Formats: sequence, C-alpha cells, structure tokens
Amino acid sequence: MLRPEMSSSSPSVPVVSSSSAGARSQGPRYSFGFRETSGSRSSAPAFSAPTPPGTSGAAGDQSSSSSLPRLPPSAGPARGSFFGNKRSYAENTFASNFTFGTSSSSVRDSNYPQMLKTPLSVGNLQGSGYKSWTPQVGYSATSSSAVSAHSSSVIVAVVEGRGLARGEIGMASIDLKSPQIILSQFADNTTYAKVITKLKILSPLEIIMSNTACVVGNSTKLFTLITENFKNVNFTTIQRKYFNETKGLEYIEQLCIAEFSTVLMEVQSKYYCLAAVAALLKYVEFIQNSVYAPKSLKICFQGSEQTAMIDSSSAQNLELLINNQDCRNNHTLFGVLNYTKTPGGSRRLRSNILEPLVDIETINMRLDCVQELLHDEELFFGLQSVISRFLDTEQLLSVLIQIPKQDTVNVAESKITNLIYLKHTLELVDPLKIALKNCDTPLLRAYYGSLEDKRFGIILEKIKTVINDDARYMKGCLNMRTQKCYAVRSNINEFLDIARRTYTEIVDDIAGMISQLAEKYSLPLRTSFSSARGFFIQMTTDCTALPDDQLPSEFIKQISKVKNSYSFTSADLIKMNERCQESLREIYHMTYMIVCKLLSEIYEHIHCLYKLSDTVSMLDMLLSFAHACTLSDYVRPEFTDTLAIKQGWHPILEKISVEKPVANNTYITEGSNFLIITGPNMSGKSTYLKQIALCQIMAQIGSYVPAEYSSFRIAEQIFTRISTDDDIETNSSTFMKEMKEIAYILHNANDKSLILIDELGRGTNTEEGIGICYAVCEHLLSLKAFTLFATHFLELCHIDVLYPNVENMHFEVQHVKNTSRNKEAILYTYKLSKGLTEEKNYGLKAAEVSSLPPSIVLDAKEITTQITRQILGQPVV
Repeated sequence: MLRPEMSSSSPSVPVVSSSSAGARSQGPRYSFGFRETSGSRSSAPAFSAPTPPGTSGAAGDQSSSSSLPRLPPSAGPARGSFFGNKRSYAENTFASNFTFGTSSSSVRDSNYPQMLKTPLSVGNLQGSGYKSWTPQVGYSATSSSAVSAHSSSVIVAVVEGRGLARGEIGMASIDLKSPQIILSQFADNTTYAKVITKLKILSPLEIIMSNTACVVGNSTKLFTLITENFKNVNFTTIQRKYFNETKGLEYIEQLCIAEFSTVLMEVQSKYYCLAAVAALLKYVEFIQNSVYAPKSLKICFQGSEQTAMIDSSSAQNLELLINNQDCRNNHTLFGVLNYTKTPGGSRRLRSNILEPLVDIETINMRLDCVQELLHDEELFFGLQSVISRFLDTEQLLSVLIQIPKQDTVNVAESKITNLIYLKHTLELVDPLKIALKNCDTPLLRAYYGSLEDKRFGIILEKIKTVINDDARYMKGCLNMRTQKCYAVRSNINEFLDIARRTYTEIVDDIAGMISQLAEKYSLPLRTSFSSARGFFIQMTTDCTALPDDQLPSEFIKQISKVKNSYSFTSADLIKMNERCQESLREIYHMTYMIVCKLLSEIYEHIHCLYKLSDTVSMLDMLLSFAHACTLSDYVRPEFTDTLAIKQGWHPILEKISVEKPVANNTYITEGSNFLIITGPNMSGKSTYLKQIALCQIMAQIGSYVPAEYSSFRIAEQIFTRISTDDDIETNSSTFMKEMKEIAYILHNANDKSLILIDELGRGTNTEEGIGICYAVCEHLLSLKAFTLFATHFLELCHIDVLYPNVENMHFEVQHVKNTSRNKEAILYTYKLSKGLTEEKNYGLKAAEVSSLPPSIVLDAKEITTQITRQILGQPVV
C-alpha cells in the first residue's frame, strides 16, 4: 500500500551550510546544521502531484461545482518554463547528410552566496538546531504559472584542471525538468569570460564545485569569480573524489539513449567534463531521491565554437531578455519575437537569442522555413493550431524516465497524471504530420520524416490497451482527479473496479446528502470541490434569506464568506471526505501498479519523444518568427562578407513607438570596418548602435530583420560598451567600470567580432579620455573586426587621415527659430550622414532647452568661451 505521506525512511543527513562567501581572502563562513532529504520532508517531496496545466497553485484550490464523476472533454494546453537547445536534432541530422536562480534560504545576506556541504563532502556532524536544504523541484508535466515561465531548475557542475591544466574547464548541466545533460569542455583565459558567460546563459539554480576549489582562505580564482558574479545562486561543495572521469564515462554509457550515443566518441578524452557529469549525476540522485532509468537521457556535447558569444553585460545593454527600465515589461528582443505557443518553443527562442548560430547553412535552412510559412497561410495556421495544443514534452519525458526510490501517494498520482499527458501528446502526432504533409523546405521535410517513426504508434497502442480512449488532460483539479480515477480500463483489475464503484458511491452519497440538506433548510446549496478541502458546500444568497441571519447550527465547520457567497462544511461531510480520500488512495495504488507495468513495456520505445520534443519546440520558434514578420515589414537577410543594411530600424523601439522609427543605412566592409559616429546628445547614437547588434542577432538565429534590405557577416562574438545614464555610481567607479569592460573587449575580440562602443572615456578628464580612446581605436584598427565607435570627442575623427579603413558618420540636427521665446531650438532628425558633425557647444544647447536657470546657462557659455580661447592661446577679452 502506498504511504499517504513522505515517511522518514532515512536518517537525517548532516550538512554544513552557510549563506555567505565572506571576504574573499577569508573564504566562506559556515553554520552547522542538519540536512533534510527528499525522503524526510513531507512538505517538499521530490515527486509532487502535478498541477493540471493552465491551473496555478491558487487556482488549483478554487471551487468547482460538481456532481457524479464523469470523463469531461479535452481542453487546451498551458505554458511552462525552462532552457532549451540552439540547434535542433533535425538541423544537425540534415546538415550532416547534405538557453538567476534564487536562494533556498529564507534569510540571505545579499553579499554572500549560499554555500552547502552535502553528505558527499562531510562526516556526521551533530548538535545543531539549524536546518538547510537544497530546493526540491516538484514534478508535473506542465507548469502553469506565468511568473515562472523561465524559472530556473538547472544544476551545473564546474571543475577546473590543476597544475599545468589550469584554465581547462569542464562543465555539465542538467535541467531538473528536462531530461537532457549538456557537457562542455574548453580552455579559458585568466578572466574566465567563457565560464561566466555560459553560466549566465544557463541561469542556474545551483552550482556544484569541488571542495578543494573552495578551501577557506585559499579558494581558486575561478571560485572567487563565480561567487562574485552569482551572489544569489546556491553553491554546493562535493569531495573531489566524486569528480571521477571513469565514473562519468560509465554514467554516460549506462544512461545515454542510443540515438545520441555518438557523444561517447566526442567526450572519451575530455576528462574534465566527464568528471563534472559524474559529480552532477551523483548529486542529482541524492537530492531527488530517485535515479534515471537506463538508456533514458539525452546527453550532448557543446563546444564553444558552435555559437556566437554574447557576454552577460552586452546581453543586459542590448535588452535581449530583460528591459533595463522595467523588468516586468516585454520591451526586449525576446518580447519582440516571442509569439511561441509552447514552453519548449519559448525556451528554445531564449537560448537562441543568447547564443546565436554561426553556421550559415543552418541559418539559411531556418530562413527557408520562415519564408515558406509566410507564403503558405494554410501551412502557417494549420501548424499553429496543432502546436498550441502540445504540453511541455521535455518536462513530461523527464518525469517519465525517473524511477523513484520509494513509492508514495504523490509519486503514484504524478505517474498516472503524466501517463494521461503522454497519451494526449502522442494523439497530436498524426495531426502534426497532416499539417506538415505538403511542405517543401528541406528542414520541414526532415521534421515530417522524424514524425514517421513507428514508435509513436507502438506506444500509443500499448497505452490504449490499458488506458481509456476518453481519458485526457483537462483543466480543473476535480476534472483531473476524475480522469486519474477512471484512466485505466475496466475489467483489467477486479479490485480496482470495486474501489472505483465505492468511490462513485461515496461521491453520490455526498451529492445526495447536500441535496437533502438543501431541501431540509430550503437553501440553495450546491456541491463544490477544491484540492485542499475536498468536497464542501457552497451557497450564494442574501443574508436576509437566512433564518435569524445565521446559518443552521449544523454548518459550524470552516465557515467562510466572500460577498454573498458562503463556503462551509459539516461534521458528516468531513467524515465522508476522509472515506473518499481513503478510497482514492486505494484507486491510485492499484492504478499505479498497472501504470508502472505499462511504463516498463514502453520504456524501450519512449526515446522517440526526444525527436518529438525537438520538432515541436523548433516549429514553434519558426512559427513565432513568421508571426513577428506579419506584424511588421521585415526582410530576409543575406550572408556575405559585408554588413549592409538599407533603411533598417530598431525592432524594440518600433514596438514601443506609436510611429515607425526613423530608418537608417549601414555599410561596413573589411576595407572600411571602423565607423566613428558623432552627433549631439539625444541625436540617436546609442539607439543606432543597439539597432545594429539586434539586427545581427535576429539574422543569426534565423529570423527576418527590420529593414528594406540586409546583408550580414557572421559575427562570432558581439561586444558592447554602452553607457547607462541611470548609473548611480560615482564618476570614479563609472570610469573603472568602463575600463574593465573595454579591457574585456580588447582581450577577447578577434577578426570576426562585432564591437559597439559608446562614449568611452567619459568618466575622466577630457585629455585623458581622448588619449584612452585614441589608443583603444588604434588597437582595434589592427583587427578586421567590424567596429562602431560613438563619441563626443571630435578630435578622434581626424584618425581617418592615418587609417584609410576609418569612416566618419554623424547624426544630423536642424536649427529652428522659436518665435515665442525668440530663441533657436534644435530639431533632431535621427538621420545618419557621412562626415563628422559640425555642431559646436551642443551640450550647452541641450542645457538651454532643459530646466536650468537662464543665468546659469549664460555663465556657462561665457566660461566655455574663455576656456576655449585659453586653449587656443588667444587673449581673453
């Protein structure tokens, strides 16, 4: 019989915990306490009963009128969360043939990261009253909360070589709600830029490192940098012996599915990523209190050369995912392109924006698909209709392939629910094939071919021999409870049929009892249900309809009133709810046994769902690109050795503005690869720089771009040094920030980079600022990188005399007479023209139209004139 709660089957597990990383020279502070495992925590089980898609935790407890249990019709899907792949399985196959976690601690010092030492790293420590635990991730096939659309559930293990191998990094990551492990190994420099960037993209819930890297007072530079950059992420130390490359290879051989077994050849000699995956899987097994079924995980190796690198500072400056002014609004590149219908599509779009592709063939295959979707309305709307009905296939697969170490009611309920979700998903394969049947582009044909896999039909047939044809995913906690109770066909288990009849009789008795009470007291009573309270009584009436304005004394338990709606129960109803729960436990237990047997039969075929998940998420993203094109006049980009944009505009600004933004031309070649852009304040320099970067990213992920014509050179790296006007730091610290950012660019840029620099040197005096800018420009001019350099230092513009690959551009302004104030005003045209700006003292003109007192502006003009004459050696009049 299943246990109704998570029983304490294992002793308390000791842990050394801390909420601080301390002063870096002193190492972390520790507080000693006991760790609760998933086996000993009833409030946060490793496997929780799934919330039905489209129903949040609060909504799951809402009342719903009910009578006898019956099987209702199907409903639509819900949204979910998490991180996805850049390239799809079909893209890789076709080409070869021709994506900040929060702390688990309730009290957190914001200056220090969460540190945990697990039983894998320490001995038995006794005598503490504190408790610390790693957040357990409850499982359901869908996540309905819009707030958690990209909530983190990623755990990453990081290990660095020692001695001569220092700088060689191994990483392994797993999303607890997606059955995929991503391995990577690469050499990094002393700034560890690649490590920090990869971690920012993964946005982990928890980071695992070796205890030798985190020694108090002697921590490694990598550990110090990671803790500085990820202050709100849990850190867990594990003994270095668990970072075992031999064990890691064994894990991969044991768990990797056949379709992706070629990863073994890729990683056989990559000892550090093997060591990382060994520690990661050992830790996940510990916190989840479950193991993965053999041959069930998708394991892939990702080299750093497969995608373009965008550092976290640039991602923030360009507002790729988060708006800098208001993190809640969607005025970002992700917001502009996100018309996805599934959680997997949303995850894939997010990860592609952060890591654009660099392979032209793959990009053009995507562009071909978008073009066909735009030209074939029937294909577009047919695909969109089917795709929108899919649940979160990745998360569903992740739950199905995990084998819990102990059987509980929650585990049983979760497995039953997810089997119903699996049936719902497989029933959508044929409609998806029909929608793709007449497509022409190679990538869409490849996806159609992947759906021809006979295993989809085999699994569905096996499920239908056990599960009722009309059992399906539905919204509403009572509806889903009914589906789970009657999911298994009758006559398979005689005792199950008896238990279900008993359950039906109890529900009938509850409905009958409430009807009798309604007649007895002449009140409009109705039966309602919530997952927290079970069945209860609801009544909507005016107080005046009640005798003495009071409910009858029989209704004395749990009375609540919202406006004219009363919710209450009675002693008899509470007892009947207990009988109902006991009957449900019996039903779930027997159904779970049948479901487990069924799952064991279909495990060998279930890996086809990886292809399905990949297909659905990629099609969803491509549909989203096509949808964005229908809302604006985007154009298909070309890929050459030139960056040429005719009448391009800013995609985010277009979403915000009432009118279409002013369009501008851009032309950069290897012979003219350095643009110096000048112009008055507010003339559009920063917006223009961001516009170029956003168009480049859009092109490299396979989207159309906002322009009349566009041609791009593939950028392997995108760097930005863009000023932020709302920086509250002092001038000194602002300057140091500038210097750190420009140093990062100088150390990492190469000939295939796209570099955007805005107002460098503004945090120091003019002479030093010009000197620094000149030296930086000369260094970048030695590269073939495409560079756009916006500045107020007009002295820099003369560098074109020495370097023929420099071109000066400026933003035009017009001077307009203000007859009412008898003053000259500046009219910003936002148009880019050749040459340097001829505007003088435009800072004073900007100050003049602000709210500065006229006397201050007049004094400023006089002082500026005197200083200018002194510099030029002219006598001051």
